[in-house]
Amino acid sequence: ITFRALLFLMIWMVGWEVWFLPNLFDESLGFVDSFKPVFSCESTKPGQLPYRIGVGIAFFSFCYWAVTQPSEFDGFVAAQGDFLKDLYAGTLLSDMSQEEKENIDKPKMQSLKDLLKDLDSELEENIQPHQDDLEDEDKLDNLLDNLIEDEEEIDEEEE
Repeated sequence: ITFRALLFLMIWMVGWEVWFLPNLFDESLGFVDSFKPVFSCESTKPGQLPYRIGVGIAFFSFCYWAVTQPSEFDGFVAAQGDFLKDLYAGTLLSDMSQEEKENIDKPKMQSLKDLLKDLDSELEENIQPHQDDLEDEDKLDNLLDNLIEDEEEIDEEEE
């Protein structure tokens, strides 16, 4: 049906009325008779030139508009192109900081001074918890002693 209409429209704009299966939709004919004749071709009636020109301009304007409309896919293609450009240019966000990039060739070991400072700080940390542990033990002993004394006082009051 679409093929028939497009064929008629294109040839009608030139000045001829050409139909493929012209009796296809004639309900008064039988099944076999609706396929006869296969083609019909007649010249257009006089006075249709302005209509043909108007329909031609409208049809070709619509075709131009439909072809030039951006689709959603065009946006995806553009985004992928931008991503690939950034990827190959190396401008994507990096997982390395700028300082790491600049110091990539420098050794990553600590200096002797830093190692000695770390060792001293570790030694101080190891000594400090033992002193705290002792203080905690003393506090715990004091609490236990106080509890025992309180219990003795309560027992004496009850008797």
